[in-house]
Amino acid sequence: MTVGTPVSDAAVRHADVQRLRRAFDGGRTQSLAWRAAQLRALETMVTDREREIIAALRADLGKPGQESWMTEISTVAGDAAYCRRRLRRWSRTRRVRTPLVVQPARSWIQPEPLGVVLIIGAWNYPLQLTLAGLAAAIAAGNCVVIKPSELAPRTSALIAKLLPEYLDDDCFLVVEGGVPETTGLLEQAFDHILYTGNGHVGRIVMEAAARHLTPVTLELGGKSPCVVLPDANLDIAARRIAWGKFTNAGQTCIAPDYILTDAETEARLLPKLTETIAAMYGSDPSTSDSYGRIVNGRHFERLSKLLGSGTLAVGGQSNAAELYMAPTVLTNVAPDSAVMQEEIFGPILPILRVDDERKAIDFIRGRDKPLAAYLFTDSAGAQQHFLDDVSAGSVCINDTMMFMAVPELPFGGVGASGMGAYSGERGFRTFSHDKAVLKRAWWPDIMLRYAPYSDGKWRWLRRLR
Repeated sequence: MTVGTPVSDAAVRHADVQRLRRAFDGGRTQSLAWRAAQLRALETMVTDREREIIAALRADLGKPGQESWMTEISTVAGDAAYCRRRLRRWSRTRRVRTPLVVQPARSWIQPEPLGVVLIIGAWNYPLQLTLAGLAAAIAAGNCVVIKPSELAPRTSALIAKLLPEYLDDDCFLVVEGGVPETTGLLEQAFDHILYTGNGHVGRIVMEAAARHLTPVTLELGGKSPCVVLPDANLDIAARRIAWGKFTNAGQTCIAPDYILTDAETEARLLPKLTETIAAMYGSDPSTSDSYGRIVNGRHFERLSKLLGSGTLAVGGQSNAAELYMAPTVLTNVAPDSAVMQEEIFGPILPILRVDDERKAIDFIRGRDKPLAAYLFTDSAGAQQHFLDDVSAGSVCINDTMMFMAVPELPFGGVGASGMGAYSGERGFRTFSHDKAVLKRAWWPDIMLRYAPYSDGKWRWLRRLR
């Protein structure tokens, strides 16, 4: 089956994965030159076909062109280029100390590719969350099966069309489709699985992987808190929070899910959020070229039910026919309200009141560990307390989401928000095995470790330990 060919039956044939495994076993992906060429081709693909990608993302999610470029196209191109430029250094063997008792010998760690990797992408960033992981898997020297999300069908079809035009079709397979195709894939034996999505499906992926003892990396999202303390620069905080929350119409796994702040700071922050939303999207965001749409009717209906969880302070307008929901801020939100029970994944920003930073930290610690946590303050002490006491996949101080622009930082969750990480070198390590190697000389061959054992040999071994 050629790369990009949709699967017609309910299960992916074992032969499809075996074709990639034969290519891997033949040694094609071991070459650093091959890996660099594939990474360069991936970078070229997303830059050459920028117009088509932007059109697909607009069709699937109503994404503005600049937003598509910033959060998807440039990210994939940047990840591919970053991996390519550091490939030789990451792939080097790493010498380690060899203890006296093992001498004469040398010890080192040799990275090797895992084999055939499965990447299951997500619909909210259907290009970036599929192909950024692909870049890391290529850098490590793997063959890859790519499953784009069926909820972004135009982007999925475009990935299936473009990859065989640019990448080695003996080593990459795109499988389009929904639950039956994904289920069929999960019946196959892979050497690693990267899944981005919700916790329910994450458990299904992990259960299927366990049958083959396949390691997994899960990026699952969660309710990412945003704490705003009284000493924060509220003008800048409002802009950065609104940008992080309402980019992609709030359908971002690391978007600020809710704000925790005291009553006085809320009273000062709320008008600034109102002004910022108007400045970014105009008096009627439905007419703005800078604002996206909800992915489908099911998610629109789910979000509509959350609007009654508090007082509408900003927004609240919606249009089901256009899958439009305005940037919305809710106040007077109770911790047990519907909007606080699950990741919002949409353009609704609840504000909850807490007395101080300690109460905010206790609130966060009483819930599942989030994928991201945000703090706005000038206090070095408050920043340190937050870093020490809040467990999250990533923490960003005085901004939102921008840690994603630092490839040296690992990206991944903790607890209910996921396991494992990928980004830059961490991605290379995720899709590699660090093979331990010891090479010994033939002589001298000291007899201390061989039987028959004796007290004298034992005494010498203790000295050499």
